[in-house]
Amino acid sequence: MLNSGRLRLLSLLETLGTVRAVAETLHLSASTVSQQLAVLETETRCRLIERTGRRVRLTPAGLLLARRGREILDQMAEAEAELHALNDEPIGTVRLGAFQSAIYTFAVPAAARLATTHPRLHLELIELEPHEGGPALRSGEADVIVTTTDYVGLSWGADLEIIPLGTDPIVLVLPRDHPLTSRTTVNLAACAEETWACDRPRSYMAELTVRLCRESGFEPRVACRFSNYLMLLRHVESGRSITLLPALAITPEHAVATRELSTPVHRNITIAVRRGTTQRAAVNAVVAALRDHPEIPALSAPNQRSQHPARDR
Repeated sequence: MLNSGRLRLLSLLETLGTVRAVAETLHLSASTVSQQLAVLETETRCRLIERTGRRVRLTPAGLLLARRGREILDQMAEAEAELHALNDEPIGTVRLGAFQSAIYTFAVPAAARLATTHPRLHLELIELEPHEGGPALRSGEADVIVTTTDYVGLSWGADLEIIPLGTDPIVLVLPRDHPLTSRTTVNLAACAEETWACDRPRSYMAELTVRLCRESGFEPRVACRFSNYLMLLRHVESGRSITLLPALAITPEHAVATRELSTPVHRNITIAVRRGTTQRAAVNAVVAALRDHPEIPALSAPNQRSQHPARDR
């Protein structure tokens, strides 16, 4: 009989690629992970892993079992939740991943509502930027994510259920006394000689900023790279840079000015869950709480889209 714990190890190995990464994710030693995978090979009487020097890769049998194993694990979790939900009460832990600007606009208000409506449901919040959310959802590190489907580095396959939340514009963020604040909208070509503050390399906003600047005919001169939007905004406040950010990331207490781009760019914000878990009562309760959010001025309804989605640029 297959062991669910060992199936999870194999599934994570397919997602993360190395035994060491699996061990770090589950807080185990690499030798323990290797031993358990060897036991799984014995149980299945199949060679699941090929070792090439210090690296490993899954055999065709290993790939098959990893993918079916993920389905089995989701079905087991769903069955457990359905048993608990016989009393119509979502319980247990749901891990909700969200990017920075969605934490306090979507995730925290949802947690507050769930604490009242479903007190036996524990919501664990995890900061996951768009390039991190998809892999975490597929590996089981997150059960629900708030993300953007505009990130071109990820594929959104049939294994994931996508629920639109809305769109927010990408805006140019300037010091309040910057000359460009005299304009209603700004063509990025006017920013060719400016100094930029950017997100960390390979992140959604860093890649979008570089792409938009290049399309406007210049390479941005970067003064700093911070993964924290507050630090980016503080750098702009000091008058030492400008930046591009989603409108959701900017609140009135920041001493900056924002201007829309002359060619509008927006970000599609969505909820994503693994398709096999959409009927779980706890996950459904979290999705419902996220969709029942208070009015957010920067957010437009999903069908009120600006001219150019970020992924198309």
